[in-house]
Amino acid sequence: MLGLLGPNGAGKTTLLRTLATVVPPKRGDVYICGERVGSERAARRARRNIGYLPQNFGYYPRFSVYDFVRYCGWLREVPAGRLHEATVDAVRAVGLGDHGSARMKSLSGGMIRRAGIAAAIVGNPPLVLLDEPTVGLDPAQRLEFRNLIRSLTGTAVILSTHLVEDVAVTCDDVAVLLKGRFVYRGSPVDLADHAAEDAAGDSPLERGYMSVLSAAGTSAS
Repeated sequence: MLGLLGPNGAGKTTLLRTLATVVPPKRGDVYICGERVGSERAARRARRNIGYLPQNFGYYPRFSVYDFVRYCGWLREVPAGRLHEATVDAVRAVGLGDHGSARMKSLSGGMIRRAGIAAAIVGNPPLVLLDEPTVGLDPAQRLEFRNLIRSLTGTAVILSTHLVEDVAVTCDDVAVLLKGRFVYRGSPVDLADHAAEDAAGDSPLERGYMSVLSAAGTSAS
């Protein structure tokens, strides 16, 4: 699990959209599961391996939760013989097992977010990209989300968030973005060790993060 941290406008969403093959890179190459994504045909193949939750995602309001998650699995070409079971498993995994028949338009914001997480993980794709997945979730739901992410096996997860504590307890690796470039890459423990004595923040990791941003901004200026 890789956590992406950075202030607004740092490039986190752009990076995830590029990895999700929503937009092409302006320069350089993108490889998904070892294959270079250099054409639309390659992008279509890559999308079978990617579960993607953008910050804002669309859905048909009259779809049930089950229909929405199943449809997203179908789009990603989850095999037909596995699609129903994979959909049920994903809906249950996010705590919506009792709401599978509920219309998407009837859900609260937090429940819609959980349905989006289910759509990203349905079929167990090898790469899951999550852009601010815990926005709108209450503390208990955020704990459930962390447990869900930790339970994924055989899956690489890239998590973009402003919530440093989510990175602290779920991610093995963390990268800090500033103005479109990485200014730090390492473990959460190492990032906490970068904390300056006078840095702002309520935890060692927050203080380390703020210290890295401050040092990068000072050197850039």
